[in-house]
Amino acid sequence: QVQLVESGGGLVQAGGSLRLSCAASGSASRLKPVNWFRQTPGKQREWVAKINSGGSTDYADSVKGRFTMSRDNAKNTVYLYINSLKPEDTAVYYCNINVFLKDYWGQGTQVTVSS
Repeated sequence: QVQLVESGGGLVQAGGSLRLSCAASGSASRLKPVNWFRQTPGKQREWVAKINSGGSTDYADSVKGRFTMSRDNAKNTVYLYINSLKPEDTAVYYCNINVFLKDYWGQGTQVTVSS
């Protein structure tokens, strides 16, 4: 059984930083590529970033240069470092993996950026 648990969200001022974590459990989740998405009310979930099993990363244009992903394979955990936060980064952030063609999602962690 694969489970994802996000943490690290909170209320921060614009220009601040946060580190989000996504802890995965279940042997099938190990070394899988992991995505981060975010969603605001009334909008579609937006892809933000991805990290592959070897550590290579890819980012949406809207967050390049401010967001950084890393992973600790021993802990089966990935991190999303968010710098220079903007009010438009306010959203619920979700991590996602695909295992045997099935998508798994965490419960999300709220990030709120005040101007």
